[in-house]
Amino acid sequence: MSIIPITDFDDPQLDIYARRSEGQLLHFYEPKEGIFIAESPRVIQTAFDEGYEPISFLVEERHVKTQAKHILEQYPDIPAYTASYDVLKKLTGFVMARGMLCAMHRKKLPSLTDVCKNTNRIVILENVMNPTNVGAIFRSAAALNMDAILLTKGCSDPLYRRSVRVSMGTVFQIPWTFVDHTVSWPENSIRQLKELGYKTVAMALTDRSVSIDNQKLISEDKLAVVLGTEGDGLNDATISLCDYTAKIPMAHGVDSLNVAAASAVAFWQLSKR
Repeated sequence: MSIIPITDFDDPQLDIYARRSEGQLLHFYEPKEGIFIAESPRVIQTAFDEGYEPISFLVEERHVKTQAKHILEQYPDIPAYTASYDVLKKLTGFVMARGMLCAMHRKKLPSLTDVCKNTNRIVILENVMNPTNVGAIFRSAAALNMDAILLTKGCSDPLYRRSVRVSMGTVFQIPWTFVDHTVSWPENSIRQLKELGYKTVAMALTDRSVSIDNQKLISEDKLAVVLGTEGDGLNDATISLCDYTAKIPMAHGVDSLNVAAASAVAFWQLSKR
């Protein structure tokens, strides 16, 4: 294994972990795909299993021969920078989950059509900005039989470190792309989904909302579940273009759930199990 003790905080090889923002990493190799950082051995292993390639590791020294060992042994020629807990916390500015980070190459984003191929239940996120919510939605989607996720450009990046960690690596397992990458949102994207045979359901509180246990809605062969941003929800234009508008029945005067919690309820009810 290529173990390199950290002796110089200014080592340019550590810039990825210490001095690059998420935005800088995303565009690091422009015009090619950029870099992202995965956190914890379990999440890193999931990324490897899905074909992502490492650039380097940052490992708490006490984990080199324990929980990080099986990860490092798979890529013995990839540099693994190590130091104590206190040194790594000072270097990165945060507490590392399970004592390990891995910088990896991004993959080229697929088209909407490619992501939706051979699917019958997909998710669309409109301007969901909180990375924790994005990660939680990915985890629920993967666990509750949703086949793919589309995001508008106002959403947090699924490969943001916190999103990856909260998702428990499911961002690597479920197909996804930004719809604005190839098709504008919402008019052209929804039109293309309809051409692919999808009915769309906006999760929103309106006068025409049906319950998510509506039998006609549940029985749709191909369904796209559209979720909106925290607080304001979906744009009116998006709601008007969807085939259905649905809501989760509430009690005790509560008007709505957090988007991540709402997603899990909706996916359970609307998925094809």
